[in-house]
Amino acid sequence: MITRTVLAFFIVTIISECFCFVAKPCNPNECRLPDCRCSGTDIPGNIPAKETPQFVMITFDDAVTFLNNEYYQQAFPNRENPDGCPVAATFYISHEYTDYSLVHKLHRQGHEIALHSITHFSSTEYWKKISLSGLTDEFVGQKVLTSHFAKIPYDDLQGIRMPFLQLSNDDKSFEMLNKGGITYDSSWPSQKSPGLWPYTLDSTSTQDCVIGPCPTNSWNGTWVQPMLSWKDPRDVYCSMVDMCLGLPQDVDGLVGFMIENFNRNYLTNKAPFGFFVHSAWFMVGENHFAAFVKFIDYLQGLPDVYLVGVSDVLKWVKNPVSISKMKSSSWSNCRKPTAPDCVAKSCRLKKNGQERYMTHCENKCPATYPWLGNPLGENVAKSIM
Repeated sequence: MITRTVLAFFIVTIISECFCFVAKPCNPNECRLPDCRCSGTDIPGNIPAKETPQFVMITFDDAVTFLNNEYYQQAFPNRENPDGCPVAATFYISHEYTDYSLVHKLHRQGHEIALHSITHFSSTEYWKKISLSGLTDEFVGQKVLTSHFAKIPYDDLQGIRMPFLQLSNDDKSFEMLNKGGITYDSSWPSQKSPGLWPYTLDSTSTQDCVIGPCPTNSWNGTWVQPMLSWKDPRDVYCSMVDMCLGLPQDVDGLVGFMIENFNRNYLTNKAPFGFFVHSAWFMVGENHFAAFVKFIDYLQGLPDVYLVGVSDVLKWVKNPVSISKMKSSSWSNCRKPTAPDCVAKSCRLKKNGQERYMTHCENKCPATYPWLGNPLGENVAKSIM
């Protein structure tokens, strides 16, 4: 368990003086896998495209609730990748309204749980101008909170996505990752074609800066999973599926739109393909969810496609193997689905005088609603308001 004393040590360590260095151009002779990779469109390990697995990353942002969990339980169970490992998505969870017993269940089913902040504060300026200590409260705090209340191993929480994809001034979000022991960021859209593969920030990034400010310093060992943009029927880029406009209304038309975007990766350098979405998209179009499931069915009919969490993509990039070796390599040592070990407990709490219900896996209710500076809810929580 992460105690308040340990968390305080994390925060003091993270906000200590930064000895930052401006990144230099990448030298591939010095930047080598598994710990370093130059940004680029080349396939890791120089594996030919026809021998390279096509990774598909399905990600969902925001709270996990009873309502959206129904979609997840319909779409994913009993599906396997070609190596026998479970099909997995990545859930970037924010704190408010999240049911941590459901987060626990998703993790036990083989999905990746990642971080999307405690507050998900609704101002992009907040995230752009936030301090290092503020980011630490938001993300390291959410890591502590999620590990504790969802009964997930602390080190399994490896990645973040910034709310509204808004990176912070002066590299602060990447500094927080680097100092806070968080492996990767997946907040940075890219419109490059062919798409970029994941890379580290040891050296200068060649990624296009769609939503600034973008990092300029060197952050050794910190990974970026670029959010490769889709194109909607108007030929306009969209960073997330639910940001695309002018979509077909029928199931087959929607699936065709999805396949067209998928093929931009699949028929070129097989850069990891992202289906980045909010679950609310399934609720605003009567055929959106049906098309999503049919698209997964289509992907599972392709022998070289693997639907995995973002952290598993990075695992492969660090030690790339060809498709023919996927079953015999360490890659196949995946986390199999296991039965939940959580007795859900619902607690009636107060946040700034307003009532909040919080469902989690701990035996006892926290003393107060977990929040910034107090992720375990052990005393009166601070407010950012």
